[in-house]
Amino acid sequence: MRISNETKVGVLTLVALVLLFIGFNFLKGKDVFQRQFLVHAVFNELGTLEKSNEVKINGLAIGSVYAKKELDKDVSAIVVTINLTRDINIPKNSVAYISSNLVGSSFIVIERGDSKEMMQSGDTISTRVESGLLGDVKAQLNPTIAKVQDVLDELQTTLSSINATLGPATRADLQASMANLNKSMAGIASMVDKETGSLPRTLNNVELITQNLKNNNEKISATLSNAAAATEKLSKLNLQPTIDSLSITLSQVRTSLQKVLSTDGSLGALVSDKQLYNKLNDAVLSAEILLDDLRTHPKRYVNLSVFGKKDKTGPLTAPAKKGQTPADSTR
Repeated sequence: MRISNETKVGVLTLVALVLLFIGFNFLKGKDVFQRQFLVHAVFNELGTLEKSNEVKINGLAIGSVYAKKELDKDVSAIVVTINLTRDINIPKNSVAYISSNLVGSSFIVIERGDSKEMMQSGDTISTRVESGLLGDVKAQLNPTIAKVQDVLDELQTTLSSINATLGPATRADLQASMANLNKSMAGIASMVDKETGSLPRTLNNVELITQNLKNNNEKISATLSNAAAATEKLSKLNLQPTIDSLSITLSQVRTSLQKVLSTDGSLGALVSDKQLYNKLNDAVLSAEILLDDLRTHPKRYVNLSVFGKKDKTGPLTAPAKKGQTPADSTR
């Protein structure tokens, strides 16, 4: 069977129209092969909301704006038809509102309710007005802009008053102050000069010191380790018994000194009593004279000689000269 050219042209035209219809609806967010689940929402203001804009629940796109239509001839409200492309359960008491980003188009957000009854295709969802991020920013910026405008007006008035108040002398003082400020800035510039400034030289010295510390890092670490080891050993020493023993010894020495200095004891009495000292001195002197007399005249005390005669010289009254023999003392 031979197909005519007219039939071929008609079939190709029909296929092209079908593909054009499908592509156009796809670009509008409509899927001609999918069963439509349409929900209506009534808004007083749409803003920048357009067809094919997304519809989201918890940030997930579940559909798109299918159509927009005025409620009446006065456009008291606008009915937006939402095409849900996902099989999502939406409770009856859910609420929809229009939101927008700083950059990007507007979209519809559905807040899920807690009803057990779910919406069906063709139902109307409740709506509310949401200012969105841009609305919040605008609401916060408007008072600020008004305050800035007031401040600018006051500043302009103040500057006008200052300009009228400044005379030639005041202006000369200001010029002198600016000249001094320029000198100060020049001094600061010379101080921070890379080659001649004192600040770079100081920083170079600090860098050298830091480099030396870095080069001797191992020695410093070893010294710190030795100090830590010595400190650890010192902390392990049990010094408390030594301190207690020293305290007891000092207490005993203090008690002994108190007894020595007290006049109740013999040594204290000897140290404090001058008369006792004199008597002891006289006793030592008498003992010395007795010993010298015994050494000088032994016959007086021991008479064992058969042929000798008795020593009839008188006793000594003073100590004999040291180094004197008995024969010398009798001459």
